[in-house]
Amino acid sequence: MGASMIKEMAGKDRPREKLIHSGAANLTDAELLAIFLRTGIAGTDVMTLALQLLNRFGSLKGILGSSLNEFKQVKGLGMAKYAQLQAAGELVKRAINEQWHESHSFTDPAHVNDYLLNNFECCEYERFACLLLNSKHRLLRFDYLFNGGINSAQVYPRVVAQHCLRHNAAAIIFAHNHPSGDVQPSQADRDLTVRLVKTLQLIDVKVLDHFIIGHRQTFSMASHQMI
Repeated sequence: MGASMIKEMAGKDRPREKLIHSGAANLTDAELLAIFLRTGIAGTDVMTLALQLLNRFGSLKGILGSSLNEFKQVKGLGMAKYAQLQAAGELVKRAINEQWHESHSFTDPAHVNDYLLNNFECCEYERFACLLLNSKHRLLRFDYLFNGGINSAQVYPRVVAQHCLRHNAAAIIFAHNHPSGDVQPSQADRDLTVRLVKTLQLIDVKVLDHFIIGHRQTFSMASHQMI
């Protein structure tokens, strides 16, 4: 049996047609996933393949958070379908971020919390990011600056300062994740924050906060009087 495509399904069962006639909100996770997968594999139609993916990874979040090697362990799936799904996830993330750019001042820790959880979701390794703000604390840009184990030897205050100057930032919020899920700052986290604050004072950029992100929770160092 050849690979089953969505167009080979009965009209009423086709996820694309259902989306057009009933709206995307009325599709199941498997139906939405099938639209992006487009084709099944030999002996497995696309809807069955979508259900197998959901069962293997537990959720849409699990699929989008999987590595390429993990994704390819599912028979018939490779780089092309992985890239399609990763691109879809990134589009959603960017659309959400656009709303924040337009409507939020980054002075409320609760707002920053939601923004960071959206951006750090599915990160499997440690990443260090900064939110550059203007004088009204509106977001100029969000950037991941360093990857891997974050400590004072691997995050360079000079690079951060250059980044602030390049984009005319008046203030900054730092964030990094702990893949372990523990959001309590280590001594290295505290020492690094002190170094960053001192460096950025020299160029008149105010450090508003440093967030640590775990599993669906964050820790604000400013809220705990650590900055």
